[in-house]
Amino acid sequence: MTDYELMVIFTPVLSEDEFKSAQNNVVDFLKENGGTPVHSNPWGLRSLAFSIHKKTTGLYWVLEYQAPNDLNEKLKIQLNRDETVLRYLVTRLDKYAAAYNLKKRTHAKTEDPGYRTGSPKPVEA
Repeated sequence: MTDYELMVIFTPVLSEDEFKSAQNNVVDFLKENGGTPVHSNPWGLRSLAFSIHKKTTGLYWVLEYQAPNDLNEKLKIQLNRDETVLRYLVTRLDKYAAAYNLKKRTHAKTEDPGYRTGSPKPVEA
C-alpha cells in the first residue's frame, strides 16, 4: 500500500450536507476498492486563483489515504464522472511526507485543545 494525498475542489453551490455526502462517497469508494483513509481535512469555501466553469470559489477538501497503485485510475474515473467536482489532484507521498503529515497532525492536536472541535483555546490569565 502506498500513501497518497487527494485534493478535491467541489462546486461552491453545495450545502453542508451535500458537501459531507460527496466526501463520504469518495471515502466509501476508496474502502470498497481496497484503500484506507488516513486523514480527512475539509478546508471549506476558498477563492480560486482563476475561474473554473464560471465559478470563482470552491469547496476544498484534502484526504490522505493508503491504497494499491491500481486504485488511482479507478478513482480518477469516478471523480471525472462526478458533476460536483471542479478539479482534483492526486499526489503520491514518500515516507518523509507521510511522516511530516503525521507529525503535523499530532502536534496540532497537542498544542490546540480546540483542534477540529471549533471550541476556542483556553485563555491564561
